[in-house]
Amino acid sequence: MKLLNTYTYEIKKSKFIAYYYEITTKEEAETILKLLKKEHKKARHIPFAYKIDALAKKSDDKEPNGTAGMPIYNLIEHEKLNHVLLAVVRYFGGVKLGTGGLFRAYLTTAKEVIKKEIS
Repeated sequence: MKLLNTYTYEIKKSKFIAYYYEITTKEEAETILKLLKKEHKKARHIPFAYKIDALAKKSDDKEPNGTAGMPIYNLIEHEKLNHVLLAVVRYFGGVKLGTGGLFRAYLTTAKEVIKKEIS
């Protein structure tokens, strides 16, 4: 597993921190997600999506259905990415974004993190 990039996006006091990893196994994805949960104990949600050949998984992590995991997964598919994990850590800032706002915030954060890999 290799961290390719991170990106932070803030909107209405909420902070979205995206992590873009190159992975080869489901176990690597699970390990990374456990580490992110440990590192970001105060984060409200850590939705994610990953794809390794025919194996794919996504999670909204208790965000409203379809607002987080699905846009991240659709981006992976659209960009034809493989052997990747995209996870977005969310710190709630006290202002509700609504389902449309959440969808846009997760999608924007995921798009930005894959734009440029760490060299």
